[in-house]
Amino acid sequence: MAKTFKYIILGGGVSAGYAAREFSKQGLKPGELAIISKEAVAPYERPALSKAYLFPESPARLPGFHVCVGSGGERLLPEWYTEKGIELILSTEIVKADITTKSLTSAGGETFNYQTLIIATGSTVIRLTDFGVQGADAKNIFYLREIEDADKLYEAIKAKKNGKAVIVGGGYIGLELSAVLKLNNVDVNMVYPEPWCMPRLFTSDIAHFYEGYYANKGVKIIKGTVATGFTANSDGEVKEVKLKDGRVLEADIVVVGVGGRPLTTLFKGQVAEEKGGIKTDSFFKTSIPSVYAVGDVATFPLKLYGELRRVEHVDHSRKSAEQAVKAIKATEDGKTVEEYDYLPYFYSRAFDLSWQFYGDNVGESVLFGDNNPESPKVKFGSYWIKDGKVVGAFLEGGTPEENNAIAKIARVQPPVENLDQLAKEGLSFANKI
Repeated sequence: MAKTFKYIILGGGVSAGYAAREFSKQGLKPGELAIISKEAVAPYERPALSKAYLFPESPARLPGFHVCVGSGGERLLPEWYTEKGIELILSTEIVKADITTKSLTSAGGETFNYQTLIIATGSTVIRLTDFGVQGADAKNIFYLREIEDADKLYEAIKAKKNGKAVIVGGGYIGLELSAVLKLNNVDVNMVYPEPWCMPRLFTSDIAHFYEGYYANKGVKIIKGTVATGFTANSDGEVKEVKLKDGRVLEADIVVVGVGGRPLTTLFKGQVAEEKGGIKTDSFFKTSIPSVYAVGDVATFPLKLYGELRRVEHVDHSRKSAEQAVKAIKATEDGKTVEEYDYLPYFYSRAFDLSWQFYGDNVGESVLFGDNNPESPKVKFGSYWIKDGKVVGAFLEGGTPEENNAIAKIARVQPPVENLDQLAKEGLSFANKI
């Protein structure tokens, strides 16, 4: 027996929760909206998994970080969905999507029909087993994407008290998990092939600070090589990581963070795609008028730079979901909404550190402030200058006011004549804008 809904959100991550809240704000009749999720819990703020969820003292647990607390909003508990007449269809994997018949089919053979679909499937992690890395299927090799992954990792940290961990990858997950494992008194080696950490965003000057700071905290960093294999003990648990440069590292726990892939397979050949994602307009409508795509899977017009981009970040997941729902509701009412005008924003918190970045990291970069890892009070940043204008800004240790100032500068893109002068002025340049 098929179930029919006016709106279906496919995926139960951050975007789904923020879309549901926006539907509720815009006006929704009971039974009109369903969220179909492979996960067993209501939408939650995913960033908590690599941070507070793994803390040794008072770790975060649900229902504490259901959406929309991450942006200072109301916490939507499972009961909220019930009260609003929104059907949460959990632990349900969709294996087939048919755009022509407007239907979705689950692994259990159920059919769900919709009038309007929002694709909010997010990303999946890239696994070492995908590349046939020897021994990569050993126990205690972890990836972090869903709450279930975090639970398994948390149990392993407790079971392997004061053990040895190897982190494969020097990006977001690598940096955040190295820090949280160190807080759990685990011996940590971080391995990545690039010349410095977070190379997609950090300059070598920015990375110099974080690598030094982590080293001072006891994290051992091994650059310029990759994991080529793993050996396991008689219980099938990982015990060694073999590196391409010939080194062998002992490990009770391995965490792999080598990137993700947008989950678009269900819609291949049914909607237009671009740059690895589903192509949308400024309202997140795809090439099929009744289908929208938000968050990690959407390749959308980034108005500020006049180009199509795909953005993998929680801030965009929230805002794109809200924009799509506003657009759906406006279309029904014969109204219009403003185009999505997104300012790229990334942030991270680890140890006592906290950085924010706004805009685009292209062109020449200028470092300001003190990026010495030994400094007692850390505050430094970077500007990116292209065609004589500031297009991006990064700040470590900023106050809320200072972070707002660098966000504004990335949006306004003020002209700059002298890069040395900009380096001298540092934050005061942003505060003048």
